[in-house]
Amino acid sequence: MTKQELRQEIRRRKAACSTEERAALSRVAIANLLSTPEWLAAETILLYHSLPDEVNTDNLIRHTFQHGKRIILPAVTGYDLELREYSGEEHLVEGAFHIQEPVGDVFTDYSSIDLAVIPGVAFTPAGARLGRGRGYYDRLLPRLVGTYKIGLCWNFQIVKDIPVEPHDVLMDSVVC
Repeated sequence: MTKQELRQEIRRRKAACSTEERAALSRVAIANLLSTPEWLAAETILLYHSLPDEVNTDNLIRHTFQHGKRIILPAVTGYDLELREYSGEEHLVEGAFHIQEPVGDVFTDYSSIDLAVIPGVAFTPAGARLGRGRGYYDRLLPRLVGTYKIGLCWNFQIVKDIPVEPHDVLMDSVVC
């Protein structure tokens, strides 16, 4: 299956799942993420504000921030993702793709990020990731050398095989 065919298949799977089912699956995925040793040990975490067709991370961001962990969020700038530190809901603006993005200084201390939670269209159990096709995370992930990377998805986004290219960065684990 080509990447485009796989994206279409996952779109079909998402469409077959009701809003309530996706919300329930999001709660399961978040609970599973929160129980990982990597999450428990991490002090600085790269998260993402979810799109409507992704595991919902809105409450996770607020909860994690309230419990004293440092949260880094991406902001779309042209064809790249800039990272910025999250400092509360009042410091967010609607950015590209109607995603809430933090304002403030660009964060470039990549080596201080203990854990990166990464969205994707599909993942394999071995950590291969299929994105939306614009390459935002393909350009970001190589900067996260030494950072543990967890792909976060719904269970129906796990597939047997994804065409992998030499530049693709594998996830260390996948949680759903």
